[in-house]
Amino acid sequence: MRCLRLPGGEDLPVLGQGTWGMGERASERDAEVNALRHGLDLGIRLVDTAEMYGSGGAEQVVGTALSGRRDEAFVVSKVFPHNADRAGAVAACERSLRRLGTDRLDLYLLHWRGSVPLEETMEAFEELRRSGKIRYFGVSNFDPADMDELFATSAGPGVQTDQVLYNLTRRGPELDLLPWSRDRGLPVMAYSPIEQGRVLDDPVLGRLAARRGATPAQVALAWVLSRDGVCAIPKAATIEHVERNRSALDMVLSAEELTELDERFPAPEGPQPLEIL
Repeated sequence: MRCLRLPGGEDLPVLGQGTWGMGERASERDAEVNALRHGLDLGIRLVDTAEMYGSGGAEQVVGTALSGRRDEAFVVSKVFPHNADRAGAVAACERSLRRLGTDRLDLYLLHWRGSVPLEETMEAFEELRRSGKIRYFGVSNFDPADMDELFATSAGPGVQTDQVLYNLTRRGPELDLLPWSRDRGLPVMAYSPIEQGRVLDDPVLGRLAARRGATPAQVALAWVLSRDGVCAIPKAATIEHVERNRSALDMVLSAEELTELDERFPAPEGPQPLEIL
């Protein structure tokens, strides 16, 4: 598994397992658990979740999947903005830990920016880190202006990552956020790397995948994984889907293929507001 280096010195796998949409239907729980466990078997040890997903249900699925295997995984969860004050973030983290059945998170993120002052949220994260309940902290859905303000707080330089929407059809971060992050050695985590499947019917992507003997999703994911300083956290709720995602990690797109994708899915010509799903 290729890795990126967090500012704190930890290795962050470039391919992870997302859980948005998991934990919402009891009938799918066993398949979701098995998919996550199979991902661990294949070396996909980064697992991303949030208290928002399935109202905590996704964290419970992750907890079941990691039972007896916690030390194999790098676990990320996220706190709601309305829970991100000093006391609220600590309480939310403790609830997440109970649902996950673990004593610590490897990385804890503010899910998006809300009304709580960033200084207060960072103070709560620092308290959680000192107590051993989290190892690292970061943010999600922050644009460069947000990151500048964040880094001006006392704990801001301790931020380890920004998790944002980034894929072939959402390339705005390339113009500002990715360069900003690379300059500071800060990895970016890309969620919805295949645009929740909406990109998969594109004829150009389909033809390129057919020439490869691959699926459009694998090509779209391989493109994200080819970006410097970026890791991807696609959701896969079946064993077969997990295996296809893992195979995408080994796909090296040629210069001609990258040009073809650039022509079909061009980056915007100027800065764009950060998009959020």
